[in-house]
Amino acid sequence: MISFLLGIIEEKRDNTLVMDVNGVGFELTVSNNTLVSLPYEKESAKVYTYMSVREDGISLYGFSTTEERDLFYKLITVSGVGPKMAITILSGLSISDLIMAIAKEDSKLLSKIKGLGKKTAERICLELKDKLDVLHIDDSEQTYDINYDEDAVQMATDTLISLGISKNEAYMLARSNAGNNATAEEIISKSLRGYKG
Repeated sequence: MISFLLGIIEEKRDNTLVMDVNGVGFELTVSNNTLVSLPYEKESAKVYTYMSVREDGISLYGFSTTEERDLFYKLITVSGVGPKMAITILSGLSISDLIMAIAKEDSKLLSKIKGLGKKTAERICLELKDKLDVLHIDDSEQTYDINYDEDAVQMATDTLISLGISKNEAYMLARSNAGNNATAEEIISKSLRGYKG
């Protein structure tokens, strides 16, 4: 079992991270949150890992924090949620928002995550609501407004991508600036103001 990798980030692209660890290139599947929080390419990083061994191959999943990896472990215990789906879920919301949504059984918010159906969202809430540590999560830490326009987020994401921002970063920027049913124009304006490049 590989617990973590310590090396140089070679490549960052959509949900994929390539790390050079002493001359060996490891390809990991990662969430948007991990991709955005890790250093730039050619910089060193420590990434926590989970290795999935199946008949059709071996996959390595990466996490920037042990907290995210712990939540991933819990998600894959839910029937119908495999490692890839767990990464999709972890990409849809921040860790604190995700934990709060599950603890409060807010399946409506969870089912807004692309690729996550209503039934699976409800099952996640039902099976994990009592298994999460919500003591360290404060309501005021929530970064995403639940009232947002999905189409506006998509339009804003597409525009940000066209301006040269990576797909993952564009989505995270758009989603975090989409409060109070903001229009695509408002989301783009706020995102560009907060964008550090």
